[in-house]
Amino acid sequence: MAELTYREAVAAGLAQEMERDDSVYFIGEDVAAPGGVFKTTGGLLERFGPRRVRDTPISEEAIAGAVMGAAMTGLRPVGEIMFSDFFATCWDIVANQIAKTRYMTNGQVTLPLVIRAANGGGLRFGAQHSQSVENWAMAVPGLKVVAPSNPADVKGLLAASIRDDDPVIFLEAKSLYPTKGEVPDGEHVEELGRAVVHGDGEDVVLVALAAMVPRAIEAGERLRDEHGIGCRVVDLRSLVPLDVSTLLESVRATGRVFTVEENPRLCGWGAEISSIVAEEALYDLDGPIVRITTPHVPLPAAETLEDATIPSASRIVDTVVKEQ
Repeated sequence: MAELTYREAVAAGLAQEMERDDSVYFIGEDVAAPGGVFKTTGGLLERFGPRRVRDTPISEEAIAGAVMGAAMTGLRPVGEIMFSDFFATCWDIVANQIAKTRYMTNGQVTLPLVIRAANGGGLRFGAQHSQSVENWAMAVPGLKVVAPSNPADVKGLLAASIRDDDPVIFLEAKSLYPTKGEVPDGEHVEELGRAVVHGDGEDVVLVALAAMVPRAIEAGERLRDEHGIGCRVVDLRSLVPLDVSTLLESVRATGRVFTVEENPRLCGWGAEISSIVAEEALYDLDGPIVRITTPHVPLPAAETLEDATIPSASRIVDTVVKEQ
């Protein structure tokens, strides 16, 4: 296995699929010669040429429209929206056109496309460049929503997303771009809709996604070592499809559920998790479901305020200890 950063794994996943399938091509703002604003796509232009790796104008509407049209005509395009916040400028195309076309044509037209975006806070970019928008996409029927937490999953889930026949919103946690991890050599493809469980504690389950997964794992280790509370962490990896079976297995094994969400509290994905658990495993619970979230506020740019807003390992530990 090679050790790659999260950002290097993006390029590795794209390169794997572009090498494998000539119908895969990639467009976005500054993704070609500059290698992407977050340096996630370096080397792709040199390897695959300007026909398959193309810079676009600064227009999210153009990017979304182009990948939709290309997918309708038999290609498997990948488009990059530089910041996930900017989905707001092309949401009509994504939510009303891309998400609905396969259904409205009774399957005659498929849209095998991926739209990648850097998601979430932690880099002091302020309220318009730091949002976690996974709950936006999760709410739209017809979109798959994937959010990896480590380099291996970036490569494997990106490959699976490109191969999928439905449109996929692929959200990369920008705060994780510098983090490193082992990534399998050669072809690596994960399964969409399968969560991963870390640990086997029997007291508490922490349900997390993307950047919140390493924080939940750290909190779980501290809860075990400092407080004798056994934790397991469910890394959902994708919200649509959602691995309900793995989630409920962990709920029934522990009896206590805490969601750890970077998205704002109101209508966050943890609300749906809470609803599912309440409907399917209410009598397996030993206490209330607790959501640990970002408050329903625009994300501050100031370091101390941003750190206080996004769930931290310390806040997770304090909340679990208080509720036990």
